[in-house]
Formats: sequence, structure tokens, C-alpha cells
Amino acid sequence: MYIRKSSRTYNGKTYTNYVLVESVVTPKGPRQKTICSLGDLSPRPRQEWLKLARKIEDALVGQNDLLDRDTNEVAEIVAGLRARRTNETHAQAEPSASSPRTPAGALIEVDPSRVTTEQHREAGPVHVGNQFWQRLGLDQILRDRGLSEATCRLACAMTLNRLIAPVSEHAMPAWIRRTALADIFGVSFDALEEDPLYEVLDKLHPHRAAIETALIERERSLFNLDQTIYLYDLTSTYFEGACAHNPKAKLGHSRDHRSDCKQLVVGLVLNRDGFALTHEIFAGNTRDHLTLGTMIDRLRQRVELKEGATVVVDRGMAFDDNLAEIKARKLHYIVASRQPERNRWLAEFEDTDGFTPVLREPSPLNPAQKKTTIEV
Repeated sequence: MYIRKSSRTYNGKTYTNYVLVESVVTPKGPRQKTICSLGDLSPRPRQEWLKLARKIEDALVGQNDLLDRDTNEVAEIVAGLRARRTNETHAQAEPSASSPRTPAGALIEVDPSRVTTEQHREAGPVHVGNQFWQRLGLDQILRDRGLSEATCRLACAMTLNRLIAPVSEHAMPAWIRRTALADIFGVSFDALEEDPLYEVLDKLHPHRAAIETALIERERSLFNLDQTIYLYDLTSTYFEGACAHNPKAKLGHSRDHRSDCKQLVVGLVLNRDGFALTHEIFAGNTRDHLTLGTMIDRLRQRVELKEGATVVVDRGMAFDDNLAEIKARKLHYIVASRQPERNRWLAEFEDTDGFTPVLREPSPLNPAQKKTTIEV
């Protein structure tokens, strides 16, 4: 709908009238149908005319403006228009009993409080995640390893779950059914259970080196990743069962304070942009500093580690033999000193002369935010 200006002159005086017009499709092409006269709108600012047309258009379909308190004018126009449409409907021939139809202009009101949804699915996050999966070419990477289309789909679904709403493999089928993945993949997950998901992990594990290498190359081409700094650290994960068939599950130093449980040690290397490059699973009783050589070997295989690159490690690997190995491979390092070495420098920091405080402004969106003090 839109508002059209109509003018005519009578007895030397020009009269202006504004009419609300609707474009309709007819057998002879598009035509303009006058809905109603709005009178002289000259007191109203011109920019308000279109807003008035939109309010009338919304009111005709039962959509009220919750923020518009002055609705008398709109209500009067809509009431007159509905009365006119009713008269036009009554003037038409009654339809036959064999072909009932809703009268033209009839409105159906909807009570939002009584509206319910069924089988609704979350689409946004999985759609975005799937687009990144495709851009990284992960389907092709997995197919090149001989994995089936079904395995590729489940691998994608499991990866998206880890990114969006991590749950166990036992709970994952229900999560998949609550998303639009079935619509995106064009398959049904109604009968999916947890066992096929465990099988996917078993199928992926033998190919993890090839998958990591191909993925790193793809990420490098997409994001122009830096190849000069690598960050290496370890974590652990423990089991509450006996793990009799897992030869790497051992008792060791527990970061989770569960020294009563067998565990595995996981080593992970990131680049300076936070992209994971390679990982390795070690026995649960492996000392941190004994893993460094293995991880440098893995890194060299995955990313063609170049001389002069910098390896960043924490104090768990700040042993003389580790640092000597890094230098022997013609790499640089940044390492957090172990406590005995730090103690030698404590006196240097007792005198605060020469230190400059770094002011950290609170967020503009959170003026009450407290920032810690840093002195350099």
C-alpha cells in the first residue's frame, strides 16, 4: 500500500486529498485500487505518511503496534475499510454449497499465548558450522582416507556438537534430532543410536596423522597462518573404570586431583593464532619433560617445521636437557622458569622504582568492571 496525492480546483481554490492505494493484479495487468480517503494530510509531516500506510496495512491483518498509543485514527480508517469490504462481499453472488469459501476480507485473529510448536529444530549454529566444515574441505579429506559418506556425516555432526553444545556420545543422538542436521544432510536420524558414533571414532583414529596434515594445509591456504611460533602444553583425562584393555591408562600425576584413577596424558600444539596443529596421547604416568622430543617430531611431520621457529613451553619442560634439545634442532624457545630459578631474581623485583603501571580501562558496556593492576 501507498499514499497518493489527489488535487482539484473549484471556484479558484485548490483542494488536496490523500487516498490510500493498493496495487492489485488483474487479468489486464497491475492496477491501483483506492482503499479509502485519508483527507487532507497537510498538518502531518510528509515522512509520517508512509508510516501511517504501514500502520493501516498491519492493522488490516490483525497486527497491532505495541508502542503506538495513538491508534484512534488508524482504527477509524480500518473500521470504515472493513465495512466497505463487507458490503462488497454481500453484493456478490452467494457461492454454491459444493464450493464453500472464506468471504473476501475475512480476518483470523491469533492468540499468541495459545500457539505451540512441535518438532522444532535449531538451524542457525549447525548451518554455520556445516558451512565451515565444507570450506575446510573436511568431507573430501575424510573420503580420501576411504571413509564412507555416512561416516563423514556423523563425523561432521559430532564435531559440530563439540563446538555448539558438547555432550557425551550417549546423549548426542537426541541432540542431533533437535537440530536441523537431518534437513541439511537430507537423511533421517530418527533411529540413530550411540554405537555408530563410537564406531566413527574408531574409524577416524588410524587416519589421524593424515587428517591433521591435510587439515593444516587447508587452514594455511584459507587463513594465511603464521609458521614461526608454536605453543605446546599438556593436560590429562582420567577414567573411573579399571581400563584393563587400555595399555596407556596408568596412575600418574593427576591435574584433576584424582590420583586414585588411571589416566592418559594429552599433548597439544597450537600456532600463535590458536589453530590446533597436532596432538599425541601418552601413557598416564609419562613425565611432561619426556614428551617434548616426540611432539617436535610430530610437528616437523605435520607442518614442515623450519629452523629458527620459536617453541613456547611451560615450566614442566624447563629442564636443561629439554632446552638443549630445542637448540640442537636449531629452534628458539620461550619457557617459564622453574621456581628455584625464579627465586634468584626475587630481590630484583622488591624495589618498585622504574616500574610503570599499565592502566586498563573498564569496558564501556560495564562501567562497574574491576580491572587488575599491571606494572611493567
